[in-house]
Amino acid sequence: MSSPDEANANANVEEKILQYEKFISDVMRRDLQRLLEQRDSSLQDSQQLKTDVDLGCNFYVQAEVTSCCNPAPSLPVCQRGLVRIFVAVGYGFFVEMTHEEALRFIDKKTNQLTAFTDQLTKDSSKIKANIRMVLEGLRELQGLSDLPESRRREVY
Repeated sequence: MSSPDEANANANVEEKILQYEKFISDVMRRDLQRLLEQRDSSLQDSQQLKTDVDLGCNFYVQAEVTSCCNPAPSLPVCQRGLVRIFVAVGYGFFVEMTHEEALRFIDKKTNQLTAFTDQLTKDSSKIKANIRMVLEGLRELQGLSDLPESRRREVY
């Protein structure tokens, strides 16, 4: 028969295990899900810089702006003879730019979104590593043996 001290110690271990499991499910997995959603959203934003243009009512076309050598009568032409286009810069705002300005803007925006996506990927990897570390701690607290590689799976 176990002593009251052993029963108390076992109760404390069980309580710690429940706290760790609750922390993993309530905090770490929620944070991981949020970061992965942000990363996916950022990837979609960067893809929109390279894909079709929505003309409205979900009608998409691939846009091509003619050069200034053969301008269409309907295109706006600035004083230097360069065709200007409107570029969506975010939050529903559009800025009139030349081709060169638009290309520089798109390059900077793509680099910014790529850096943001990379940071979110690193953060999600850290959370996955923390989840794995806490799960290993739980395994040790519960006295379970290490699972073979074939039975392991991703935690999220």
